[in-house]
Amino acid sequence: QVQLVESGGGLVQAGGSLRLSCTASGLTFSTYGMGWFRQAPGKEREFVTSIPSSGGRPYYTDSVKGRFTISRDNAKNAIYLHMTNLKPEDTAVYYCAADPYGMGWPSSKYDYWGQGTQVTVSS
Repeated sequence: QVQLVESGGGLVQAGGSLRLSCTASGLTFSTYGMGWFRQAPGKEREFVTSIPSSGGRPYYTDSVKGRFTISRDNAKNAIYLHMTNLKPEDTAVYYCAADPYGMGWPSSKYDYWGQGTQVTVSS
């Protein structure tokens, strides 16, 4: 039983920072690519960032480049999303997802998803 649990969301002022975490269980974590997605109210879920199982170079959507950083700690079965210079348009539910093929590409099929954590950025 694969389970992904996100945490660290909350309310932050524009320009502030926040650190999200996702802890995985029920899988061989080090073999999975991992990604972060987000969904704003009334909008479709979108890709934010991802990292291969190898911990190689991550991928980022253009709107967060230079502001967000994804990392993984295989010893803790966890990935993190360090968000800085947050903007109101970053407001969304953020989801952690796992790619069993390990590539961690934006276009990968992510088979497992967390429940999401709310990030709200005020003006």
